[in-house]
Amino acid sequence: MNLSNSVIEIDSTLLERVDSLVARKLFRNRAEVFQSAIAALVERLDEESFACECEKLDAGREQNFADIGLKSDFVTWPEY
Repeated sequence: MNLSNSVIEIDSTLLERVDSLVARKLFRNRAEVFQSAIAALVERLDEESFACECEKLDAGREQNFADIGLKSDFVTWPEY
């Protein structure tokens, strides 16, 4: 869905900073600035969500699972 004619409101000071980025040719236009910023924000939020989920894990239990997996790998490890 393309909403290229959508209207958003933004603080005038922030918009001046965005326009400065475009004027310095760091971005082609305002849309590119906003798309880049939103993509970076969404990625950061995804990473924070992943980190929060990882914090819920029990490190000792996860290590035990990993060790079990390694032990079974050594049983079937091919000889060279």
